Amino acid sequence: MREFPVYNIQHYINGQFVDGVAGKTFENISPFDNQPINQIAEGFQEDIELAVAAAREAFDNGPWRKMTVQERLGYINKIADLIDENAEEISYLESLDTGLPISQTKKQAARAADNFRFYAQMVNSRLVGEAYKVDSEFINYTVHKPVGVAGLITPWNAPFMLETWKVAPTLATGNTCVLKPAEWSPLTANKLAQIIDQAGLPKGVFNIVHGFGETAGASLVAHPDVQLISFTGETKTGSEIIKNGADTLKRVSMELGGKSPAIIFEDAELEKALDAVIWGIYSFNGERCTSNSRLFVHESVIEKFTEMLKERVQNIKVGHPMDAETEVGPLIHRKHYNNVSYYINLAKEEGAEVISGSIPEEFKAGNYIAPTLLLNCNNEMRIAQEEIFGPVMAVIPFKTEEEVLRMANDIKYGLAAFIWTNDLKRGHRLAQSVDSGMVWINSHNVRDLRIPFGGSKQSGIGREGGHYSFEFYTETQVVHVAIGDPHIPKFGMKKQVAASSAEK
Repeated sequence: MREFPVYNIQHYINGQFVDGVAGKTFENISPFDNQPINQIAEGFQEDIELAVAAAREAFDNGPWRKMTVQERLGYINKIADLIDENAEEISYLESLDTGLPISQTKKQAARAADNFRFYAQMVNSRLVGEAYKVDSEFINYTVHKPVGVAGLITPWNAPFMLETWKVAPTLATGNTCVLKPAEWSPLTANKLAQIIDQAGLPKGVFNIVHGFGETAGASLVAHPDVQLISFTGETKTGSEIIKNGADTLKRVSMELGGKSPAIIFEDAELEKALDAVIWGIYSFNGERCTSNSRLFVHESVIEKFTEMLKERVQNIKVGHPMDAETEVGPLIHRKHYNNVSYYINLAKEEGAEVISGSIPEEFKAGNYIAPTLLLNCNNEMRIAQEEIFGPVMAVIPFKTEEEVLRMANDIKYGLAAFIWTNDLKRGHRLAQSVDSGMVWINSHNVRDLRIPFGGSKQSGIGREGGHYSFEFYTETQVVHVAIGDPHIPKFGMKKQVAASSAEK
């Protein structure tokens, strides 16, 4: 794997890379050996104010939202081309920063370019209004207008792809933005700023402030000149963002936590189901919001399926993230490693059987946790109710469709669900009864950019993806046009008094 140089990182504000106002930095730590990678500018309220002011000026007085759609989409497609040109470096930086296997970050770089091209196409084909004719008196029509300044707060588990997932529709629809990336994964966010700078976007259209949620993130959420907040992350943080944005009536889009069930019935194609659930929980090092962290298996096949699971889990290759053969790398940060380790120890206390491999001695300095199975679980255990966000899957038996539906829904989350059965009537019936924003039947988690993405209950608010993103990133305005001679009530008119006979 080709290596790329890594430098200290500044904010990107009003078309320039700048240090923070306070001059402070923080260390970015390698998940592989917990040694410093580089220094990152630490943003505070003053930096957010500068970035928002730049975005506000660019929106109100700059050329961005006033240029033709084709001119603006030319920039969007240029960003996509530049992502493709820099895909190898992006993949390298993402693996270095997050510990994700390089084989997976390569695919994320390709997805990121697709995000920009897709929204360029969507604005051309689907950002259209509607017209309503009222007899011969009126035509009423709708238009979609950019809202203003968007605050985009992104997570560390797939940083580059998820940053572009938000930035692409924001810019394509004519908004400006301030991005606050996760402090644990700043490298590819900085690369995105370099790419957008190279693409030549007008100053202030795109800005980045690095820093921590409690300072930079909170200041972005509270700023009165920010109309939109799109957040992906944990549920508790999402709740705080909604509270803090309420005073300025911000529009929010929340993609939050998950504890998604995979349900395997006795008639399922077990080999395919095995491939899917292994990939669903152990790819991305288990740090995936839609991972099938709860596995419900019908009692008639659970013994057979558990043996299949054990064999496959023991064979998953744990290794260096830059090794093309690695399937599971280190977790993002030592704090997260400690949290996942806590849940594995809790599983033992709750009476679960823990099946886990060992970590090679050469990797002991990193944040490695071997792929782990939790057997003999029930749905009431904390390990089955709380989001672990690591390569850990709880296996739970069930007897009937009614029982598994009750257990699947008996949780505060509702992001995704996976159903494996050859009885398609049952599959459709159960899919529409599960409390989740997304359901896959006889499939792993595959994404179609045209469909909405989001969850129910404490897994989120709103939907992004496809034309559904336009409901969030644009304002729908209605224009009423009189085309006839409408009758308008006459208020305040003095009534004429008839003349007297004497006057006549």
